[in-house]
Amino acid sequence: MSDKIEVEKHTSEKIESTWTSDVESKGETDDTFVPPDAEEMRKLRWKLDLRIVPWLGVLYLCSFLDRVNIGNAKLAGIQTDLQVSDDAYNWALSIFFIGYIIFEIPSNMMMKKIGPNKWIPLVMIAWGVTMCAMGALTNTAGLLASRFFLGITEAGLFPGAIYYLSLWFTRQEQATRVAIFFSCATVAGAFGGVLAYGIMQMDGIRDMRGWQWIFIIEAIPTILLSVATYFILPDLPHRAKFINERERAIVLNRLTVDAGPSTETHFSWKQFFAAFTDWKVYMHSLIYICGSTPLYSLSLFLPSIIKGMGYTDLAAQAMSAPPYAIACVFTIAIALHADKKRERGFHIAAPAFVGMIGYLLLVVLKDRGAVAMFIAAIITTTGVFAHIPAMLSWFTNNIGGHTKRGVASAFIISIGNVGGAIGGQIYRADDAPYYSRGHEICLGLMAGAWILSLLFKYLLEKENKRRDNLTPEQREKEASGEDLCDLHPDFRYIS
Repeated sequence: MSDKIEVEKHTSEKIESTWTSDVESKGETDDTFVPPDAEEMRKLRWKLDLRIVPWLGVLYLCSFLDRVNIGNAKLAGIQTDLQVSDDAYNWALSIFFIGYIIFEIPSNMMMKKIGPNKWIPLVMIAWGVTMCAMGALTNTAGLLASRFFLGITEAGLFPGAIYYLSLWFTRQEQATRVAIFFSCATVAGAFGGVLAYGIMQMDGIRDMRGWQWIFIIEAIPTILLSVATYFILPDLPHRAKFINERERAIVLNRLTVDAGPSTETHFSWKQFFAAFTDWKVYMHSLIYICGSTPLYSLSLFLPSIIKGMGYTDLAAQAMSAPPYAIACVFTIAIALHADKKRERGFHIAAPAFVGMIGYLLLVVLKDRGAVAMFIAAIITTTGVFAHIPAMLSWFTNNIGGHTKRGVASAFIISIGNVGGAIGGQIYRADDAPYYSRGHEICLGLMAGAWILSLLFKYLLEKENKRRDNLTPEQREKEASGEDLCDLHPDFRYIS
């Protein structure tokens, strides 16, 4: 027994060296490694899932709730109390994403350097304090400044979590884990509406308005969970303490095998700049911005859209919950199927098409009553949210090398969050109550995501076939050089 432990410790240390040095393993594994049987692998995967995925989901729930609760605060009277104009309110939505975009790439680099179990708690405390301080706002300038700093502080979680999951799970496993993580955004939407409905009943307590209580109460879980995150969220696989040497060897070995020739784990300036010169990174970015703009605009304005159907302020808060709840179920189901089929393009295109139908119905059914419009809102929300996990896992699946993947992931999400800034301007007060112009813009963007995802799938399949048909001489030529990452001719893209 002791011999086996020594072998596993040796194997773990040997594989770990590819994560901490400039040695490139090219996907080779240690011949002393004993592969796990199905039961051992099942137990380990379950251990990783229980420790990592639910906790990241809870953190993202807090993050998403804190960034979109301004929509609930609007119905609770923040515009009237602070004398915020309609244009200034829209800019308060958009300015969040300016700060967010600026700090995404630096945040990912910091997370890799000091570890997620240290970096993420720090950013959580920062955004929790910022959110709590928003309860003391007295004017428009304060609202704009606080939203900007909220974007800066929240930039460390979402892109970092997507990158972090790609360092623990294989490419075939990522869409499901991203879906469970991301579905907490739909839970936040549903929970946020109901919570805001309850908090608004506190209006007048201690001479404070309902919107002030929304900011303060919803900031408290973030601050408390930041402390727990330091102890619960594991470090990167080669440093994590909640797994033993045998489990570490299995995790690192399966990631090395899954990466194929793209096993570069060291920091590389060549990989850093390659993230900005690879056309596929921009294709992912374009698809993402087409999908993220409707996502953020819907998240920020759904209570107002529902109010425009004829519901009161309080009822609109509560009625925003069912669309999110239904979207949550479909989001997870589609991601499970995407992982099962090891496919991404169709699993983005199909929900995007559903989102298109939903927006079309919101435009053409505006005179058919609240029930028809509400059903259209459910269809829209389902399509808009359900295509995101496959999209998020698509670029982590297809970008090799730790540095390139970390930088490219942050860059793609940064570009996607430009959609958040745009989304804050789509639904204008002068379009109320039906917001047809905003729905038409989002319809066009979802059509773009639908078309581009199918086109990109075709291009990736074409590139895979080209690599399959390379002659030995051509393959040898393309395989020469260092830090090739996913450009290595033996790497195959997931389409």
